[in-house]
Amino acid sequence: MNTPTETPTVTPLGDSFNFAQHLLQCNSQRASKAAFIDDHGMLSYGQLDERVRRVASGLRGLGIKREERVLLLMHDCNDWPVSFLGAMYAGIVPVAVNTLLTADDYAYMLEHSRAQAVLVSGALLPALTAAMTKSDHEVGKVIVSHPAAPLHPAEVEFETFVQAQSLLNKPAATSPDDPGFWLYSSGSTGRPKGTVHSHGNPYWTAELYGKGVLALTERDVCFSAAKLFFAYGLGNALSFPMSVGATTLLMGERATPDATFKRWLGQVGGMKPTVFYGAPTGFAGMLASPNLPARSDLALRLVSSAGEALPAELGERFKRHFGVDIVDGIGSTEMLHIFLSNTPERVRYGTTGWPVPGYDIELRGDEGAAVPDGEPGDLYIRGPSAAMMYWANRAKTRETFQGGWTKSGDKYVRNSDGSYTYGGRSDDMLKVSGIYVSPFEVEATLVQHPSVLEAAVIGVPDAQGLTKTKAFVVLKSGAQATEVELQSFVKDKLAPYKYPRQIAFIEDLPKTATGKIQRFKLRELEAKAA
Repeated sequence: MNTPTETPTVTPLGDSFNFAQHLLQCNSQRASKAAFIDDHGMLSYGQLDERVRRVASGLRGLGIKREERVLLLMHDCNDWPVSFLGAMYAGIVPVAVNTLLTADDYAYMLEHSRAQAVLVSGALLPALTAAMTKSDHEVGKVIVSHPAAPLHPAEVEFETFVQAQSLLNKPAATSPDDPGFWLYSSGSTGRPKGTVHSHGNPYWTAELYGKGVLALTERDVCFSAAKLFFAYGLGNALSFPMSVGATTLLMGERATPDATFKRWLGQVGGMKPTVFYGAPTGFAGMLASPNLPARSDLALRLVSSAGEALPAELGERFKRHFGVDIVDGIGSTEMLHIFLSNTPERVRYGTTGWPVPGYDIELRGDEGAAVPDGEPGDLYIRGPSAAMMYWANRAKTRETFQGGWTKSGDKYVRNSDGSYTYGGRSDDMLKVSGIYVSPFEVEATLVQHPSVLEAAVIGVPDAQGLTKTKAFVVLKSGAQATEVELQSFVKDKLAPYKYPRQIAFIEDLPKTATGKIQRFKLRELEAKAA
């Protein structure tokens, strides 16, 4: 089923477009207003403008040329947007990387991107140093934000570097289709893929989703649990708020429930967020917390979710407590941000909503033909924010980017009202008794049980070699449940063939840094046990 949408009226991009310059121009009349607030203080739009231009000048002064890469390995702080936009302003390509990886991962990324310099948080400098020791690639300069120890001669403190530069007044004459930045995919089943995005791509996500769906304004204060190095977090905390002149709260630490609540209550930074961007795993943890704040103490008007599908029961419980709907959507590193979503005005829990205006959606069967409503199909997206390629990976590029369409790797069903229901990752779908079973559907049912905090479902072979479902369940603190009890609970709510034939109770589920369940790790554990 092909679902075309009408692109909203937005300002078209000309032949010359530099995204960093665009954002600075959007806020040229807001010099005194807070752009970013981190754990160290406030950065106004005027200060941001100046520092971006200084970083751009400094990177050029290091001899880094247009379209060469610099690695950005930094915890969320005010220096992050300065570094990211400073590189783009100079026509240099920032490669934003996950702060939770290993030295081996960073060594690979240095070599793969051929980064000419690194901008790094002091707390992450040991991991970078170990990566540089492992790598044959030579990095010209390491620029350290908030160093935790004395620096070596090849390293320079970020503030010293910034203040030593003049302002670069003229941005690089880039086009909307020039490489703007890279994001690495999660790499859950192999080496991460360097996803190349253009200068124009973040403009389109901000116009079509940040403005078009979320309706952000300059009065908003935005706070994202997803970090800036994620595609989701980059839009939430940089592209979207800066496009409308809003203020963003940045948090360097992990987004635990207590750390999140402190920001919600204005206890860090002095401002209460009006918009919060999270993920289902985080929402589940919040609702299970004994320190859950009262609705009356918050300023939230809008809550967004992505990263994994939101169970209906979770969204409904959140709404009952806080009086605010969670607007669930799906995006990807390849599409940069959300392309299928509920809206603040129209929320149907249990679905991912409707196509974002400006994006086309198609569900295809195993033979590549469109499937009718009600039948699962592979999700394909067509829209203006699709990545250009995976760097130096032609085979994966061809597999994912097919003409104007991008293959997401997700299974979905289109409903009669035009909304879409998530079925799971294409490689996670199970065939039980010859019928597709969505792991997510079974998981979403299990978490409705009052004792269950989280659940993950995989397929395991029985004695005859036939695929059956097995659930891994994390119980709430102090709660109890039996295998038979949970099996009966699922049977009462779903078709009988869908209930999990086995249930294992575990302490934690394996997850990616974004909170997505890593079912492949559960499959690996099962294979070893067999």
